[in-house]
Amino acid sequence: MRLCSIASGSSGNCIYIGSDTTHLLVDTGISGRRIEAGLKALQLSLRDVDGILITHEHSDHISGLGVLLRKREIPVYATAGTIRRLRETASLHGIPAELFQEVREEEHFVIKDITVAPMEISHDAAQPAAYRFRHDGKWAGIMTDLGVYNEYTIACMQGMDAVLLEANHDIRMLETGPYPYYLKRRIMGERGHLSNEMSGRFLSRILHDGLKAVVLGHLSKENNMAELAYETVRLEITMADNAFRGNDFPITVAKRSEVSEIIEL
Repeated sequence: MRLCSIASGSSGNCIYIGSDTTHLLVDTGISGRRIEAGLKALQLSLRDVDGILITHEHSDHISGLGVLLRKREIPVYATAGTIRRLRETASLHGIPAELFQEVREEEHFVIKDITVAPMEISHDAAQPAAYRFRHDGKWAGIMTDLGVYNEYTIACMQGMDAVLLEANHDIRMLETGPYPYYLKRRIMGERGHLSNEMSGRFLSRILHDGLKAVVLGHLSKENNMAELAYETVRLEITMADNAFRGNDFPITVAKRSEVSEIIEL
């Protein structure tokens, strides 16, 4: 199984996950042209894509979806609440209804040789979800856009071989930055986004000897920096009450506007 971020950040998100025979996208929040360029960098094309999984309906996760679906009819997987919002989105008017496939949290389903396991998350969208993927005994989890984690979230993400996790903002940068007060409260709220510190604390709860890769994603352009996210997460892991230290695991930061390194599992 391979995991690769085509783009990740507050301005747009698109993640590739696949096997030798199955190729999936998680979110399409950048232009169709950029998505196709990202697939080309992976030696793939839109013709190879077997499914698109949507986490929620915010524009930085769906802005390129209409363009892709008008070029090629690809099944779109999402929760019922998200599908309802997608069908109400102007850029998706006229897309055949049968392309939208409803998924339910905690009900696994299969796309060719990859098992997909949706899970609930806390975010200010209709019915947001994160996704875990299994192929050939390996698990990868992709989880962004959540304001808070709990014991359910931790249990869902334990045992992963690779994780792409949100590290959206530095709290001090957000507090002192130019955003209006209501937006700062939204981002820091329980239905907002994980800070660097919270991301590190969450990782500290799911670390295990078999974890091969950690990717930090969905960084805010205005309220974070890649180096800051990386160092803060490593420090939180080292300070946590467990047997691991921040440099025990390969941690990378997904690039905002470029294809990131491919993780092979």
